[in-house]
Amino acid sequence: MFAILKKEISSFFSSATGYLVVGIFLVISGLFLFVFSGPYNILDNGFADVAPFFELAPWIFIFLIPAITMKSFSEEYKQGTMELLLTRPIGIWNLVWGKYLGAFFLCVIAIIPTFIYVFTISQLGDPAGNFDIGATLGSYFGLFLLAFTYTAIGLLSSALSQNQITAFIIAVFLCFFFFFAFEGLAGYNLFGDSAYGIEYLGISYHYKSMSRGVIDTRDIIYFLSLITLFLTLTYFRVQPETQTEPSNS
Repeated sequence: MFAILKKEISSFFSSATGYLVVGIFLVISGLFLFVFSGPYNILDNGFADVAPFFELAPWIFIFLIPAITMKSFSEEYKQGTMELLLTRPIGIWNLVWGKYLGAFFLCVIAIIPTFIYVFTISQLGDPAGNFDIGATLGSYFGLFLLAFTYTAIGLLSSALSQNQITAFIIAVFLCFFFFFAFEGLAGYNLFGDSAYGIEYLGISYHYKSMSRGVIDTRDIIYFLSLITLFLTLTYFRVQPETQTEPSNS
């Protein structure tokens, strides 16, 4: 697993991909939080609160993380190196986990510099340091779990097609669906008294719960269940005995 992990990290930073992903995330979030006027602009809100960043980050991640994961398996299939990997004595789970943790490592590298936003907000408070640290810590915990989940979704999408663009589109759709679709359905009140249960199935509900600073074991179990589901599906997808040639489209 560690050999695969090292290979994935090296491949990200041996080209412009890793630096570009981190740079794009920081530039986009910085522009929305401090430059562009709108609901996400912290300075316009007049409160020492970093909550707008945690509202914005999931939407950026919907496109950013699929861009990170789209080549994980797609490139191996396209270059014909997948068969070689499967013959190595590393095990399917080690292969999946190595690629998974390699992609997540890049997400962590992108998130860490955002701690400067917390420092900035802390200094802008009156008095300095007057902000909700509990909600901030809970939001970061939820953000890491969200990144874990999106990465698992992206990894499965990459295993479904040898075309990176197709893998990217599939991952974006699935991330968007699991984050927003259930909340959207509940908002239309199509299911009457069952609307709350529908909303509970979506990532957004559990992510927002953590953003309030409440670390509920039910939210953690939800995220871990989704991660386990998508990693397990990836595992079965890449097994040689059940594998079919991924779509070229």
